[in-house]
Amino acid sequence: MSQFAHYQPGEYAQEHIRITPTTLSDGREFFYLDDEPDYVCGKKTRQLVDPRDLPYRFAPHLDADGNDVPYAAPQMRRDPLTGDWIPMATARMNRPITIGPGATATGNPLAARKPGDPYQDGEVPDTDYDVVVFENRFPSMVQVPGVPNETVDVDGSPLWLQRPASGRCEVICFDPNEHGLPADLPVERLRTVVEAWAFRTAELSAIDGLEQVYVFENHGQEIGVSLAHPHGQIYAYPFIAPKLEQELKHTEAYHERTGGNLLADIMRAEIDAGERVIMRNGSWVAYVPAAARWPLEVQVQPLRDVRTLDELNDQERWDLAQMYSQLLKRGNMFFDTGDGKGMDLPYIAAWHQAPVHDPRGEHYRLNLQFFSFRRAANKIKYLAGSESGMAAWVSDTTPELIAQRFHELGAVDLD
Repeated sequence: MSQFAHYQPGEYAQEHIRITPTTLSDGREFFYLDDEPDYVCGKKTRQLVDPRDLPYRFAPHLDADGNDVPYAAPQMRRDPLTGDWIPMATARMNRPITIGPGATATGNPLAARKPGDPYQDGEVPDTDYDVVVFENRFPSMVQVPGVPNETVDVDGSPLWLQRPASGRCEVICFDPNEHGLPADLPVERLRTVVEAWAFRTAELSAIDGLEQVYVFENHGQEIGVSLAHPHGQIYAYPFIAPKLEQELKHTEAYHERTGGNLLADIMRAEIDAGERVIMRNGSWVAYVPAAARWPLEVQVQPLRDVRTLDELNDQERWDLAQMYSQLLKRGNMFFDTGDGKGMDLPYIAAWHQAPVHDPRGEHYRLNLQFFSFRRAANKIKYLAGSESGMAAWVSDTTPELIAQRFHELGAVDLD
């Protein structure tokens, strides 16, 4: 396995996963994570040359008058009412879409390369892969060489501040089968995905200027997914995102008041209450939070105090793959469509990790927040005036009813 400055593979990854780095033709970083034995032992090797002739990603371009125009680094502005930084990523308007009525792409850029296929703008150089990770071609945040990370006023007013959105956006493809579902992947493949999460968390956390590593998965057209291929993303923010900032305020205040860890105490209280616990194994517990907002919502925590994904040990990574597999399968069966087959559930899986530098992270704890917009087999929960306008949630069900439905779908104990 290639040596990396900050990622330290455990015993399983050293023996069963091979990470091969390369660079795409426009300069973006790309990584193969192989779990197939022939690639792990080196009997087979990956295609490392991107056959596309793409211009350097930060190269200037010509305007309508034939003049060189520098690469337009994405910017972000600070909302003075909330303190939130808002990245403004105009380049994303040109990204390919392969799903829904607004589809623009003639092929799937996340699929393995198909020699002879009319579509030859895929991001994967090889004709097959296990798991791959690469920098997003249409990032909402990116560190541009030579662009100083300076804060300036907008329109000459100190009310509005602007600086480069100098983060990083990556894509993780879970499997080469572009028509597959994450819920159908074998646990062994999800174990490789978990390793990819840990690998990228460790490496991204060491990049200057990044404050939070956010691993997440959007799944389903209703969520707004533009590419149907089974994949996830990683955003490395140059700030602490508003949701995590709110959680840090509460976890820090709780620690100052009680000396305890709020997330750990919530987990223990849910275990003691029992009613909302839906799954557990030797390393993890999953429960419906007592104040759940969404019609389907689950929080997953490790039993051991762990702050970030790269701190998980081998057994915890295996147990996570097992639980995540069951969570996706049971999520797909949650709503009864009348034929006993369930549905392809639209969901968001959001990993909340301790921030990179903020000292409040010492009293934080790794957790997964898994939720769906769907409130019935044929209905979506729309965020209307109260939720969107005031962030004042109105739930369409109760946490106990959500947990009861999960209890109908499978045993709590996975061991």
